[in-house]
Amino acid sequence: MTTTQRVGVWFHGARGSVATTAICGLLALRAGLTAPTGVVTEQLGLPDGVLPGWDDLVLGGQDVSTVPLRKRAAQLTDDGVLPARLLAALESQLDEVEPWIVHGYRPTGPDESILDGVRRTAAAITEFRQANGLERVVVVNVSSTEPIFPARPEHDDLARLRAAIEQPGDEVLPPSSVVAYAAITAGCGYVDFTPSAGIRLPALRAYAALRGVPYAGSDGKTGETLLRTVLAPMFAERAFAVRSWAGTNLLGGGDGANLADPERAGGKLESKRRGLAALLGPGVTAPLHIDNVPDLGEQKIAWDHVSFEGFLGSRMSLQFTWTGCDSALAAPLVLDLARLTLAAQRAGQAGALTALAAFFKDPLGADEHRFAEQMRHLREWAGELGAGR
Repeated sequence: MTTTQRVGVWFHGARGSVATTAICGLLALRAGLTAPTGVVTEQLGLPDGVLPGWDDLVLGGQDVSTVPLRKRAAQLTDDGVLPARLLAALESQLDEVEPWIVHGYRPTGPDESILDGVRRTAAAITEFRQANGLERVVVVNVSSTEPIFPARPEHDDLARLRAAIEQPGDEVLPPSSVVAYAAITAGCGYVDFTPSAGIRLPALRAYAALRGVPYAGSDGKTGETLLRTVLAPMFAERAFAVRSWAGTNLLGGGDGANLADPERAGGKLESKRRGLAALLGPGVTAPLHIDNVPDLGEQKIAWDHVSFEGFLGSRMSLQFTWTGCDSALAAPLVLDLARLTLAAQRAGQAGALTALAAFFKDPLGADEHRFAEQMRHLREWAGELGAGR
């Protein structure tokens, strides 16, 4: 038995690869067409009703793209992300989600203020919640990584930010932060699955605390960084001296094309670097770069070379290669984060959900990067959530 109250998941970037895979995955789970492989919440052992069930989740969102979900799912099938047998089985259900994906936020010109964009987006989220009779909604940012947005003084103070966003034509916030502001305004929990600014700005985090809504982020941990947060503690615990840790990432598809822009790649690289520095210290040489290889499509490849020193100065090395399907790695985590954030909000929790650090490269509000410790914290928090039901 699961909770009978329906709740919503609103994707910012709803027609992208990750969101489309998550949507198809949820519909397949609901229909019993696939197993919950890679879904962490199915392994937490929580009592029925603590987390929303698959049937309780109502899907919607926004995107600047107008490509129908059916077509995006067909493209992902051609790319080997979705099994071909699923497409025909899910087409009618995808059509039911389609009307709840609206045109995404984009500044319309010098006469519109950021506040106008916040209001439009918050109104769309509120309409989605009310029209579907939803108890609550979580907004999940799975849009393309944005260029690093220059810091402004008003980002640190909520009152100054509120005054600044009322001025027409002033680009005070990037789109991800506009959506985060709108989500908080609508009383929704918020998840940043990308390294974009989103809710990272201190003023927005203060706003979330004021409104009593939970948030989590940032930058989903799906491949190379996941391995790093497992392996780096091993070197530290065995007292090996890591001298260098070099990484190369090969990406195809939309993600590769997006991150081919050095300005957009900058935020992703910084997010990946911070975790390794926290685990090994700042003295380790750690070059890292991302290359766009269109031929890879939805596949991503990471190659790492670790040089370390053992007893009596013996020099040794470790090399590993990770090859994975990016959207298939990310989609179950997106569903996990939506369920956990919705459950946290139902339990009255607000602010940074630090227990969700295991899902992120650069976890908000948490300094722990060791994956085993992050998972221990998640299980303890989930147990408390279940006990308090």
